[in-house]
Amino acid sequence: MAFWEGESCEYCGGNIIEKRVSLHRKVKKNYILLENVPAGVCRQCGTHYYTANVLKTIEESIRGRRKAERKVIVPVYSL
Repeated sequence: MAFWEGESCEYCGGNIIEKRVSLHRKVKKNYILLENVPAGVCRQCGTHYYTANVLKTIEESIRGRRKAERKVIVPVYSL
């Protein structure tokens, strides 16, 4: 049985399914990218839900307690 099976979205009531998502966050003056994050995603409105252990891992990554797998160069444009 999947963790999110039978759960519904608190905002729209839609069904929640398990997916892997990417998150990007700005921490101080740097951007970080978190890939393959397990999440529950509402099929209807797209709201993301995370389990407590996933949130803890995200926090550890943001605070620099986990080593980054790789670094990428991002082009920046200004209009």
